[in-house]
Amino acid sequence: MDGLQITLEKREVIGKKVSNLRKNGLIPVHLYGSEVDSISLQCESLVLNKIVLQAGTNIPINVSIDGTEDQVCFVREVQYHPVKDQIIHVDFMSVNISKPVRARVPVRIEGTSPAVRTMGGTLLQPLESVTVAGLPLEIPGYLSMAAELLVDFETNLYVRDLEIPDGIEIINNESEMLASVVAPRVERERGTQSEESEESGESGESGESEESEE
Repeated sequence: MDGLQITLEKREVIGKKVSNLRKNGLIPVHLYGSEVDSISLQCESLVLNKIVLQAGTNIPINVSIDGTEDQVCFVREVQYHPVKDQIIHVDFMSVNISKPVRARVPVRIEGTSPAVRTMGGTLLQPLESVTVAGLPLEIPGYLSMAAELLVDFETNLYVRDLEIPDGIEIINNESEMLASVVAPRVERERGTQSEESEESGESGESGESEESEE
């Protein structure tokens, strides 16, 4: 099969002893699924880090175990070292390519908004991914929206505005906001500072008048 590919090895070391694996450049892996037996595996850290970065949690991976026939899997959980920010454990979920699955898919806002380009606004994207359902091999790598649609500060983009491939269903509420453009903070802050300066100036003038009368 085309696509991402990784070979995993069976793992005999379990429990606290897995720390020795990591010292030797190996990362423990757990593979499970509704139609397969759970199995403890391992993989070279450089190889696994690369595949996790490429696949995220929504791109299927062809997994081979010690040379066996490939099975389609998704990355389902990645554990990181709390200090070093290194991967210390990965869970793979084996799936049946003929049965729908759920996955989180990134949303990209592509291009430049007119409200950013000509009005100096700031693009905000409160929702960076959505949950979709579909057959494993049809899950998109990402979904995109055109920033050009954000023509002013009153226009917002919502989940309902996403265009999705046939056979894919979005699970999120359609009213969730994906992106908007807010007015420049600098201008608002300048306005506030100007008002404060005027108020300060008025107070100062009043004080000087009283002193001169004395």
